[in-house]
This record gives sequence, structure tokens and C-alpha cells, in this order.
Amino acid sequence: MSDLEPVRQKSLIRFGTYEVSLRSGELRKGGVRIRVQQQPLKVLEILLERPGEVVSREDLRNRVWPNDNFGDFDQAVNIAIAKLRTALGDSADNPRFIETLPKRGYRFIAEVRSVDTGSPAKAPEPAVGDLREIKLGPHPLVEAERGPKKRQRLGWITIASALVLATVFALWQYRVHRVSPAGIRSLAVLPLENLSGDASQDYFADGMTDQLITDLAQISALRVISRTSVMVYKGARKSLPEIARELNVDAVVEGTVLRSGERVRITAQLIQASADKNLWAETYEGNVRDTLVVQTKVAQAIAEKIRIELTPQEQAGLRHLKEVEPDAYENYLKGRYFWNKRTTDGLRKAIDYFTQAIAQDRTYAPAYSGLADSYALAGDWQYGVMTTKEALPKAIAAAKKAIELDDNLSEAHTSLAFCLEGFDWDWQTADREFRRAIDLNPGYATAHHWYSWHLALLGRNDEAIAEMRKAQNLDPLSLIINADLAELLLIAHFPDDAIQQSRKTIEMDSGFALAHNQLAQAYLEKHMFNDAISELQKAIPLSGNSATCIANLARAYAAVGRNAEATELLNDLKSRSARGSPVAAELAVVYTALGNKDQAMAWLEKGYEDRFNPGVLLRPGFDPLRSDPRFKDLVRRIGLPR
Repeated sequence: MSDLEPVRQKSLIRFGTYEVSLRSGELRKGGVRIRVQQQPLKVLEILLERPGEVVSREDLRNRVWPNDNFGDFDQAVNIAIAKLRTALGDSADNPRFIETLPKRGYRFIAEVRSVDTGSPAKAPEPAVGDLREIKLGPHPLVEAERGPKKRQRLGWITIASALVLATVFALWQYRVHRVSPAGIRSLAVLPLENLSGDASQDYFADGMTDQLITDLAQISALRVISRTSVMVYKGARKSLPEIARELNVDAVVEGTVLRSGERVRITAQLIQASADKNLWAETYEGNVRDTLVVQTKVAQAIAEKIRIELTPQEQAGLRHLKEVEPDAYENYLKGRYFWNKRTTDGLRKAIDYFTQAIAQDRTYAPAYSGLADSYALAGDWQYGVMTTKEALPKAIAAAKKAIELDDNLSEAHTSLAFCLEGFDWDWQTADREFRRAIDLNPGYATAHHWYSWHLALLGRNDEAIAEMRKAQNLDPLSLIINADLAELLLIAHFPDDAIQQSRKTIEMDSGFALAHNQLAQAYLEKHMFNDAISELQKAIPLSGNSATCIANLARAYAAVGRNAEATELLNDLKSRSARGSPVAAELAVVYTALGNKDQAMAWLEKGYEDRFNPGVLLRPGFDPLRSDPRFKDLVRRIGLPR
């Protein structure tokens, strides 16, 4: 039985992110009403009266259908339970709320809290560190409050930070009190659900999800799954234990975000995956008038409670709460939303939004970091939004400005390292920046991902593969990380392993072009030329006619003596080069396959002049050139080990 006895004497019952109002007879999730028919709702109220106890089917019949002597009662109760499970997102096979006991009845298994909302007396202010009764603002959630628009949106940022800190506190609490015998050492923050009813607000809910992930990932004792992997579950109907098994985590955080006028409500719960047990749940709502004061108290209390669990650096990171212009923050969220799409159009929009954010707040370091990432990818061979020479100075300048504003921002150090390595060829400084980024945020998958390529460029293939596997562990469903792992295995001369890894990536998404491209390269190394051609013929349309995929198909044609077709593809790439596309390395690898080393070296020199990303030189397609003195001299001038 719940410690709040008896439930019927109270007017509001809460469990997880849901609440039932006994006065109005309504079921709500995150403050939003869920339509449920009268009889299923009555069944739910009966179950909530006796949480943890078995309620027999006969009890339900006597309470819900006392005067009906129909013969299909079993069907009626089954339908009522099914409708409840649909409303609650529950499952009969993996129940979180309603458990079926065959031939006995039903049991409500989640933790239940009842709240007396009938008393007009003002509740005493909670003690510092007491999170259970902290409310950020008055009840109920209203559609509009008076106050400046900018101050209102500052409250969103503060609420998100308070939610991060509260989640950390919950993890500490349950680790200390041994609620989970196995301990919580890994978790996934599932995409927060946008309850506004406005799909154009998805970026806001996604941004709050990112905020949680980024801040929790700073804790070295936790493995926090990265954004790419959790976003796969946005809108998914899988059970939480199933998601936890797929991501290999001990716990999950799920919740909702509701914006309404000048008010915002965020509800979250922490769930132990092995038992599908709700460990902690809380709702935060309010506006700027009171959120800043309360959040400061929460931050101080949590910092005091968890200091033995966190390093001083981690404590400082979680206490850090920098105010930012609300419009700048909103544009930053939009920028990251489009950057994460990893498309040509998405990168262009990201650059625009980050630029707007900087114009609105020139001291906001994350916006500069986002702009640096956007320019870096825009000038990379995979996207080709702009030339390398055009993108490079802008990317480096933005990254350096981000670090100048906030030297503890892991993303900024990662951005700078990526630029210095891929375009400026400053290996020593890049190495230092990568290690600084990982030290600041060991859970940042992108830092491990890009650092692995840095190690590969230095010829440290075993370390590079190990680092890429760290990135994969943090972001197991990232297609690009899985595809790049296959390419590193191929570079290290493990073509069989590369084939196996590529096939796994294709199983995750058969429409991911780079996975087919990497598989084809491995097939070429195994002299499985027809299989390589087949994979590349899939990859080219999927990639939007990527120059890299076209070059590899030309290599495959050359390998089977179809030189005319290889030359036709070569001429297509030359036409692109004439129009300004950075395809020098692709032309070089095709000439290498055709046996024309002079032309291959001429195009590599063109790539050198254009400051191409030297990672392309690691590809097996250039193996026939490695003994050529001209190739060795090129590698020496770039500064790579020979």
C-alpha cells in the first residue's frame, strides 16, 4: 500500500508522468488530458485505491457493473483494461502500471502518490535539497502570464537545467540506498515528448533532450547514450525494458515538455530497466519570476549531496548556469536541430540559425561551437556545401571564439580539433584539443568519433579502432559511427571484419548509402568485384550521386576490365571539378585504378593545394601509390607518418 493512505481521501493521484483527478474524473499526462471512457477510468481509480494489491475481477464487477447481469462480463473487463493500457502506453507482456494475474485479477504496480489539493493554506517553503515538494510556479498551468517575452524564455533554460540536476540527484539517491542491486552505471534519456500539439515546436523538446544528455554525459561514472541513438525511439511504441536491452543501459529517463503562453511544464521520470520500476518522478513548471531563485536552491542542495560521487570538475559543470538571451537560445536549438539532420539543406539552415543566435548574444559560446561544426561539415567531402578554402577560416574562427568565451565547453574543443586536423593539418594541437574535449566530457560520442580518425591519420590503427568502439558504445545506433568503424577496420587490413560490420550497419538502415559504400570497398579488397559493383549501384542513388561512391564504382569497373565505363564516370567527375566541386581525391583514386599514376599524382597535388582532408589518403584505393616517391613526398609535406 502507498504511504499516502487512504488514496480516496485525496483529490489528485500521481504515478509516473500521469495523474488522475478524482474530483473531475480526468486522466492527464504532463498536464494534458487523455480521453478515457467512464468505465475504464473507474477501473483505474479502483486499482489506484489499492496499489500493490490484487484486485479481483469479481471486485471490479461489483464496483463497476453492480446492476448488470449480462453474460459477457469477461469481455467487458478485458476491453476496459485494454483501453487503459492504450491510454497509459502500457503493455500486458511488459507492464509498467497494470499487471495481470491469470485467474486472479489485476494489480497496479507503479509507485502512487496522492496529493490533497483542496486546502487553500499555503504550503511551507521546502528545505534546501528537498526536491519532492519543489514546484516552480503557481498551479495550474495557464496559457498566458504577464511578463516580458525574453524573461519568460529564460525560464525554459533554467527549468531544463533544474531537471538535469534533479535527475543526477535521483541517480545518486538510489545508488546510495541500493534500490537497484546492480547499480545504475548507464542510462538513456529518451526523446522528451512535445505536448504542445504544435509539430513546429519539436525543436524545443528535442533541445531539452539534448540538454539533459549533454549535462549528464559529463559524469564520468555514467555511460549516457548519445542523441543520435535515442532519437531513433522518438514516437516508438516499444516497451522501456525492450529499449533498455537494445541500448544496453541500466535505466532510462523519459518525460514530456509542454509550452503554453508564458508557461512551461517539464515532467520526467527515472525508470530502472531490469525491473521496469519507477525510481523517481517529478514535474517542474513556472515562469522566470520564481524559477531562478528555486533553481539556485536546487543546484546548491544537489551539489552538496553528490560531491562524493562527482569530481570537482563535474560539480562545477553541473553548477554552471549561464544566462543567455532567450531569442539566441531558441535559435541555437533550431541550429542544432537542423545540424543533426546531416543534409545539405540542413547545414545551410543550421549556419543561418547559429549566425542569428550569435547576433542576438555575442557571448553565447555554444552558438559559436555550433557554427564551427556547421562550417566544418559544410566544407567536408561528404557534403560539399562550400569549398574547403571558404569553410576553413570560418570554422576555425568560430571554434576559437567559442573557447575564448568558455574554455570548459567540450563541444568547442572538439570543433577546433576537427578543423585543425582535417583542414589545417596541425596534428599536435589537434591532439591536445581532442584530449581536452574528452577530459571535459567523456560521454561526448562525437569527440571519440572524430578523435579516432585523428589516431588513424597518425598510423595508430589499433587505438583508432578502440576509440571508434568507445563512440559506438555511447551512440550504438549512429549510422555514421558504425559505417566509419567498418572503414577503419578496412584501413587496418581487416576486410572480413569490415564486411561483417558493414552488414550490421545495413541491417540498421538499408537506405544508408555510406554503409553500402564501405561494404563495396571491402568487397574490392577481397576481389569480390561483382558484389562491389552491386553495392555501389545501390549506394549512388541513395547518396544523391556522391562523388566518392561514383569513384569507387569506377574503381570496380576498372578491376573487371570495364575501362570504358570507368572512363565515363571519370569524365563525369571532371565536369564536377570544372564547376568547382572539391573532387580531386576522387579523380586521383580512379586514375590509380586505371593505372595512370602520373594523372593520379597530379590530382592529389591539386587536392593538396585546395587543402583537402588528408583522411582520404588512408583509403585502400591509394595502396598502389604508397611506394611511389611522389606520394611519399606528399605525405611528408602534409606531416603524416610514412
